[in-house]
Amino acid sequence: MSATTTRTKAPEQRILTLPNLISVGRLLCIPLFLWLLLAQEDRVAAAVLLALLGATDWIDGWIARHFDQGTDLGKILDPTADRVLLVFAGLALLADGSLPLWVGIVVLAREALISIAVVALALAGARRIDVQWAGKAGTLALMFALPGFLLADSVAWARAPLLVATWVFTIGGLALSYYAALTYVPQARAALRAGREGQGERVAA
Repeated sequence: MSATTTRTKAPEQRILTLPNLISVGRLLCIPLFLWLLLAQEDRVAAAVLLALLGATDWIDGWIARHFDQGTDLGKILDPTADRVLLVFAGLALLADGSLPLWVGIVVLAREALISIAVVALALAGARRIDVQWAGKAGTLALMFALPGFLLADSVAWARAPLLVATWVFTIGGLALSYYAALTYVPQARAALRAGREGQGERVAA
């Protein structure tokens, strides 16, 4: 491997970058969110925290793109943190009674489907598939929709506009999320084929 190739790949192999730390922080704040909502029953504080955690999903991506801090670890850590946060938030809001049952089922079903597909592809030796803009946008919209349901139940004077905004984020987020899931089907086939071809080349070598 040449020195030029080493210098090119080194930045992507970093671990301690600001976007990665933000993603880890998002994971570490999940217990705090659950404690605020389920133990303290402080819906407003829980909603604010959840919205802030959703905002960090955009912030870490912006930092990675604009300051050349994108890494191989970040490409795995960021969507994983998003998925874990969505699952725990969805389950917590269903337990709290703030989230409509059908919305929770649709959100959790999509996350379960994607998680199973990711594991299955990895076990089959497929190449990694990068997250698509539609999936990121859908996740971000849902991360703002979920705290909206909490606030709408807690802030009576602003319930109507909060519900309107929340449902806009919900419908938009679900539409983008499922559209992204459909676009992953041909990409998954290509990734699986590429992974198998790569394995064949390594064996032949």
